Amino acid sequence: MTAHEAGAPEAGEDAEAAHRGKMARKKAARDRMMAGKTAERGLLIVHTGPGKGKSTAAFGMALRCVGHGKRVGVIQFIKGAWDTAERRVLAGLGGLVTFKAMGEGFTWETQDRARDIAAAERAWAEAERMLADPEIAMIILDELNVVLRYGYLPTERVLAALAARPRAQHAVATGRNAPQELIEAADLVTEMALVKHPFRGGVKAQPGVEY
Repeated sequence: MTAHEAGAPEAGEDAEAAHRGKMARKKAARDRMMAGKTAERGLLIVHTGPGKGKSTAAFGMALRCVGHGKRVGVIQFIKGAWDTAERRVLAGLGGLVTFKAMGEGFTWETQDRARDIAAAERAWAEAERMLADPEIAMIILDELNVVLRYGYLPTERVLAALAARPRAQHAVATGRNAPQELIEAADLVTEMALVKHPFRGGVKAQPGVEY
């Protein structure tokens, strides 16, 4: 008599039962973990690393906030001279988004350190005003990490303003080479890794992908 004739379950049935049991155990473990996560407060979030997507991910979170009817502030420390699609979209969302593009380009474009520092100071003054406003749910500090890397703003001053912001306010700093002090102060840090990039193959920046 074969196993099938004796009423033994099919191999497929065994696999399905094993899968259900595994997923049930996983769900129970996750439910226990989530039951202990009850705190809610503003987060300091850092997107850094050489890979593409740091600002893009930040703007995605901004859209989430807007989708919940929350106000968002955006300060661009470097890209002010560029006409970007995200600026057009976010700035057009009425009173929910305040978008300040205040940079003058990358330092190798301006080739003027004093001018770069002055632009960073103007942008940071706007950022400090936003960081003091409890009505703004999230502030995107785009390319702030680059500004700190070049020493255009004192890291201690930036960290002090971030620490003093309203308790429920989220702040997102983007850019390569985030300073270690900022990483240590952050609640969430993501490092984007570069695996492949079309630029190395001679492909230029394209609308809808890079800007």
